[in-house]
Amino acid sequence: MTDSDSFIPSPTVNAFHLGPLTIHFYALCIMAGIVFAVWLTSRRWHARGGHAGEVLDICLWAVPAGIIGGRIYHVITDPELYFQPGRNPWNAFAIWDGGLGIWGAVALGIVGAWVGCRRKHVSLVAFMDAAAPGLVFAQALGRWGNWFNNELYGDPTTLPWKLQIHQMDPATGSAVMDASGNPMVIGYFQPTFLYESIWCIAVGAVLLYLDRRFVLGAGSVFALYVAGYTAGRFAFELMRSDYANLILGLRVNTWVAGLIFLAGAAAFALLFRRKRSAAANTGPSPAPTALPQNEHS
Repeated sequence: MTDSDSFIPSPTVNAFHLGPLTIHFYALCIMAGIVFAVWLTSRRWHARGGHAGEVLDICLWAVPAGIIGGRIYHVITDPELYFQPGRNPWNAFAIWDGGLGIWGAVALGIVGAWVGCRRKHVSLVAFMDAAAPGLVFAQALGRWGNWFNNELYGDPTTLPWKLQIHQMDPATGSAVMDASGNPMVIGYFQPTFLYESIWCIAVGAVLLYLDRRFVLGAGSVFALYVAGYTAGRFAFELMRSDYANLILGLRVNTWVAGLIFLAGAAAFALLFRRKRSAAANTGPSPAPTALPQNEHS
């Protein structure tokens, strides 16, 4: 490789120290995504008839549940990283080192949102539709945490946008240096983290456009988010070369993405068809709202 070759550099550190605290960039990316998602969901919720403060109250249940669910999914699908001989099982709790499975986060996050919605007496389906674009934008931001961790990359490549990956010392969170004091480079790979981030932004933009342009049936926005995100995730999983457990030669998350895509696409088709049938029989249906009609002020 020559000095004229172009590539995307990766950070040589994945954290910084603030007094006795160690602040991990992965965690900051996740937090940035959560803040943006709460802000966007609040705006969409208010436009759908919800009241100020409700989204934050619901997210106080949904966000912690989602983080726990994401970590549980990761540990269950990659148990050898924590429970094989020579591994430290306590690292299963070290979420700042990376490892949050999106579908565990979504599944348990929905449970938390259900609790929050019940406490506020609002529609869970309406909340999920309002939250879908913010959720996928949060995933786009969260993927940059993988960039700081020098992870989530694809096969070796010579493309101009290849990603430079360093050998990282897990004990220090910094790149291992060679005899000359330069960071040791493992190689240059497809930046699948970047592909997924861009895809998430595109999916979020499409959701916002379609939801503004058309009156989609209740639950349709969330179903379309599920189908749209997993369509890209399926392709990106096929490109990845980092370690993963396999089933019949395919990564576990490849199977999960494919199956959830089918479920999301089927749900969207069913909801859209039901909405069209209802519109044909009774006229256009109103936009989904946060509250039952008798609870609007």
